[in-house]
Amino acid sequence: MDFLGIILWPIRWVIEMILVGWHAVLTFLGMQVDGGLTWVLSIAGVVVIVRSALIPLFVKQIKSQRKMMEIAPEMKKIQDKYRGKRDQLSREAMSRETMALYKKHGTTPVSSCLPLLVQMPVFFSLYYTLYDIKNHAAQGIGGVGLLSAELTQQFNNAKLFGVAPLSETLVDAIQNQPEGWVATTVILVIMVALMIGTQFFTQLQIVSKNLSPEAKTGQAYQMQRIMLYIIPFAMIFSGVFFPLGVVSYWFFNNLWTMCQQFLVIREMPTPGSDADKARAERLARKGKAINSKGKVVPLAEYEAEQQEILRKAEAERAKAPKRQQPMSAKRAKKQQPRPDDAASS
Repeated sequence: MDFLGIILWPIRWVIEMILVGWHAVLTFLGMQVDGGLTWVLSIAGVVVIVRSALIPLFVKQIKSQRKMMEIAPEMKKIQDKYRGKRDQLSREAMSRETMALYKKHGTTPVSSCLPLLVQMPVFFSLYYTLYDIKNHAAQGIGGVGLLSAELTQQFNNAKLFGVAPLSETLVDAIQNQPEGWVATTVILVIMVALMIGTQFFTQLQIVSKNLSPEAKTGQAYQMQRIMLYIIPFAMIFSGVFFPLGVVSYWFFNNLWTMCQQFLVIREMPTPGSDADKARAERLARKGKAINSKGKVVPLAEYEAEQQEILRKAEAERAKAPKRQQPMSAKRAKKQQPRPDDAASS
């Protein structure tokens, strides 16, 4: 076992446990033991369990990405301030101001990538679990955990819709042309297209609906626009080398992300974005609004809160010392009391 295999071993063991557990439930309900649909639904079950556990991280990622977009204009000001300055003191000052900006808004570039970093070992573990099935079945052995030799053989023999082996890749199907390879190719092309389509739509929701006008002026927004097309393009090349089982996992994973993203944008939109305006309109039609704490309250309570905020602002303004207008020396001299005025008094 190589170094990567040692690192992924415990995750693969958990993945196999979840996969075998869902397979046992589905076969108990009457589905075929070696049916392709049974194993595909078991893979979908793995997605449900894993992504449910990652919901808190997902919400944190959305908030971090939103904050990174919002502070992009301030970040640009800092970069412009120190542009062209390469001395040590300027670099240190720029670093301090950047970290202070991150601390002020409670975010870092790493926090927005954390859920993706957590998902990568899971994806690699499932990839190697499914990728090794063909070799393990030929050797008559099982996986690293509960995926026994018998279950490995059943998975290897399983065909989606009775024609497409779950261990087959698009490249292998076209090059080797086994029995039923045309139907297998069609199914794999459809699954890869669905995988790419769900990924594209997920990114499109963020770029088109969930960014404030200020965020759309930052460099991070331009990067988002570029990634909107680069990621699906890259997935075309990776998708053709993945077994059908892995492609199925990626599709279900993207489908989950797309639906979860839709709910987050609908219920937790970025302030000032089109999604935020749409949410405010929906609430207004129901006689509700969002108060200063971000909670949904009746419209009357919201208006009362706004009146109170306005009253406090006016009171603070009244208490503040009035700013004296600057006075010229000539005018100040005129306002000084004259000697004859002082004598008469």
